Amino acid sequence: MAGIFKAYDIRGIYGDTLTDDMAFRIGRAFATLVKPHSVVVGRDMRPHSQPLFEHLTRGLTLQGVNVTDLGLCSTPMNNFANGQLHADGGIMITASHNPGEWNGFKMARAQAVPISGSTGIADIERIATEEAFDPPAATPGTTTRYDAAEAYARHVKSLVALPRPLRIAADMANAMGCVEANALDGMVTMDALYDTLDGSFPNHEANPLNAATLAALQEKMRGGTYDFGIAFDGDADRVGFLDEQGEILPMDLTGALIAQSILSEEKGVVLYDLRSSWAFRETIEQAGGTPMMSRVGHAFIKQQMRDHNALFAGELSGHYYFRDNFFTESSSLAVLHMARIVSQSDRPLSALIAPIRRYANSGEINSTVADPPRVLARLKETYADGKLLELDGVSIEYPDWWLNVRVSNTEPLVRLNLEAKSPSLMAEKRDEALALIRS
Repeated sequence: MAGIFKAYDIRGIYGDTLTDDMAFRIGRAFATLVKPHSVVVGRDMRPHSQPLFEHLTRGLTLQGVNVTDLGLCSTPMNNFANGQLHADGGIMITASHNPGEWNGFKMARAQAVPISGSTGIADIERIATEEAFDPPAATPGTTTRYDAAEAYARHVKSLVALPRPLRIAADMANAMGCVEANALDGMVTMDALYDTLDGSFPNHEANPLNAATLAALQEKMRGGTYDFGIAFDGDADRVGFLDEQGEILPMDLTGALIAQSILSEEKGVVLYDLRSSWAFRETIEQAGGTPMMSRVGHAFIKQQMRDHNALFAGELSGHYYFRDNFFTESSSLAVLHMARIVSQSDRPLSALIAPIRRYANSGEINSTVADPPRVLARLKETYADGKLLELDGVSIEYPDWWLNVRVSNTEPLVRLNLEAKSPSLMAEKRDEALALIRS
């Protein structure tokens, strides 16, 4: 089982590192650790999600857990059902954007509080590996079916009103965006690509962070008139945006626009991850909100949101978190807030986001290094006169530029993000930082 228990989920190649027997043991281990009375379980469209569901459920019910079968659903729908039904836990069977031979489990406690490596995944690994399960229950649990799609769609639609109808292009990537987007029905007119569920991903991987996967959507947008475009990842807990011209929009800047929409109705705390542009923080302030920096990773962000009752959080990877979805992602709600921003204006999305594009950003640049801690120490020594923050890796800020360097959890990599007030300064400091990192 080594290697499938990750920082944020359980993930492996079906039939190889992730087997049906393992799913059974993970079900028993989850029940042993969390001791739930009821658990909601949903799954994506991969062909092996069904057998994994059956064996996982066999393990849960053996321990006396009542399972609510959500059927095919997105991860946001799974989290919503967990909270709405007052379940004691939730499990989503998915490998997100990984290739079709992969599968896995995203797990949460009651109210969709995520279980991460440090808050339970390591314990589940130990229990499953050592078979240190609680004894089977005297009375096995039951399995009942619940369709969360209608309730989730009704909930999402109740939160945003659109002044005028919009037409958007969407790339479902043959994945769970097909289901997540039901929450947009009747709110926008949607012209979709690859909207048939197919766990083999016959057209492209379901990953809007990979610009190459957006080429077909860009081509479609060039052949029509759309207000903007959207692309979902495999389990639809991430969404990418394109403007009306088909240009890919940075996810921190779209997060800033969504924050603007939310703050127009209610003031409060909004989180932005520490790789985000200065413009995100500034937009929150200009809209009357309270900006708060967060470290990278959904488990950290969701906990920080709960601690501060934050309205919203945006992550550079395209996760958009909402207090109103139990402090978890809702891609369809992000789309509707973007639609509201556009429908309230007589200007196109490209013009609305232009004022937020006020800095030059390097994007995330990975470097393979032999000694990551030594790299961080070298950066701290070289930039000792800057403002240092060690919330997640090393962040150093100057009046006209900043950088963040984080170490990969799984590989000998460091990840650089750098921003400056001019393209020339960004290029200069980027090259300087990369020379330090790679020397």
